[in-house]
Amino acid sequence: MTNVNEEPPTEAVEATEAVETVETGAGPARITWHPARGTPRLVLTLGHGAGGGIEARDLKALATVLPAHDVTVALVEQPWRVAGKKVAPAPKTLDLAWRDLWPALTEPGLPVISGGRSAGARVACRTAGELGARAVLALSFPLHPPGRPEKSRAGELLGAAVPTLVVQGGNDPFGKPGEFSERGRAYELVEVAHGDHGFAVPKRAGTTQDEALAVVTDAVVRWVDELGRRPGPLG
Repeated sequence: MTNVNEEPPTEAVEATEAVETVETGAGPARITWHPARGTPRLVLTLGHGAGGGIEARDLKALATVLPAHDVTVALVEQPWRVAGKKVAPAPKTLDLAWRDLWPALTEPGLPVISGGRSAGARVACRTAGELGARAVLALSFPLHPPGRPEKSRAGELLGAAVPTLVVQGGNDPFGKPGEFSERGRAYELVEVAHGDHGFAVPKRAGTTQDEALAVVTDAVVRWVDELGRRPGPLG
């Protein structure tokens, strides 16, 4: 049920960007497209977390870097954010909106990597198989609530059933890299040393914020290139 309406660019949106509003069963969602600079080979769609929007530093960095590698980046704002609400709805409502806007993401006729940060990563994992995503990019996957390791969400991550890359901050209270089990791991894990849940690094870390974000973008560029060498729609 995609009813797509083009919105005119605003002064805050670069001329190369396009913004769409997509009607979903949870209300209007919004997609900001960052087109590949060359011949596009895939779409990387990224949803935001429960505590922020597409202005998150890692989402902005990927939207800046990936188009130069022939990847179109689609930043998705869930209906609750578009409506100006401060609290995210239940997971089933997030999944509903993601399913309803998926046809708009596949409209370019390219393979789609489903991704997001935090709660957005959970949505991507939960829906990847049924929607036919080529792969999943999970940024700051919330393995458990802070201080509650017994409330593991590892099943969502393992259930993605497609190639998956997890990029995790070394000091993420929602799950440090060492808490992700090696046993039965069906995904690749990249650590951003000293990074918190938003990949922010303290000054004492001996690395700059730009260097930390480069770990994220470099890992995704490499992973996408490797996907292209595997059997499947990108190969």
